Amino acid sequence: MIAPLSIYVRPARLRPAGGWTRLVRGLGLALALLGLGGFVQHTRAADDLAAQFDAANQLYAQSQFSAAAAAYNQFLTNGTISAALYFNLGNAHFKAGQLGRAIAAYRQAEALSPRDPDVRANLQFARNQVHGPRLAPAAWQQKLAALSNAEWLATTTVAVWITFALLILQVLRPAWRSALRIWSVAGVGVSVALLLGAKFAAAQNAPGRVAIVIAHQATVHASPFAESAATFTAHDGAELRVLDQKDAWLQVTDEAHHLGWIEQDATIRTGRS
Repeated sequence: MIAPLSIYVRPARLRPAGGWTRLVRGLGLALALLGLGGFVQHTRAADDLAAQFDAANQLYAQSQFSAAAAAYNQFLTNGTISAALYFNLGNAHFKAGQLGRAIAAYRQAEALSPRDPDVRANLQFARNQVHGPRLAPAAWQQKLAALSNAEWLATTTVAVWITFALLILQVLRPAWRSALRIWSVAGVGVSVALLLGAKFAAAQNAPGRVAIVIAHQATVHASPFAESAATFTAHDGAELRVLDQKDAWLQVTDEAHHLGWIEQDATIRTGRS
């Protein structure tokens, strides 16, 4: 198998899932000292994360790909997320021959950094190795995926505040009302369009919308029973849209509209269909 274009690991660029701690200033010497202590503790924690990340990268460099993947996964277990982390995790899984897990990790990296050329190249390369049915996003889904959820939120927020500012100016400066009216109407239109785009993007990125096959080969059945007839076979790395769930079974479909039920244990579920 030819290696993807960018199969190297990336340096530590990690962030806790809960966000950064804010420092409180100007509340007296005691609070300042407490804030300094918190800052030092946070810095040490960041250094520890970077050291652990470097250790995982070393495992990858030593071709211990399964061990490297386990080390990267430990960060996720501890609530740390990063596009670089998912990128490296995808590379480790790919090198370990775990195509479905690699695609799942690359998809998570793409959700955090949708325009990263290395992530997109490796994801496409991994998808090209998949045999049998898979799920191809529609053109409108690709356009929505051009921005991450955070970028959609930030862009929409800016547009809404600009629109509010224009409307307020019309009230405060009646002489400007005629000149500002067209801009206000345009601002409302853009804000509504962005709100709808953010809503659909968030729905598209909702966890569990896509099931990625992680077994070497998985049978999709006509009903949620192992004894039922097979409708098609999905191979490692196949991406299937999830329609329903019943106990330990998922109802799925592929881009050819084949429909059936697959055991959940044979898949990893992600967002962005």
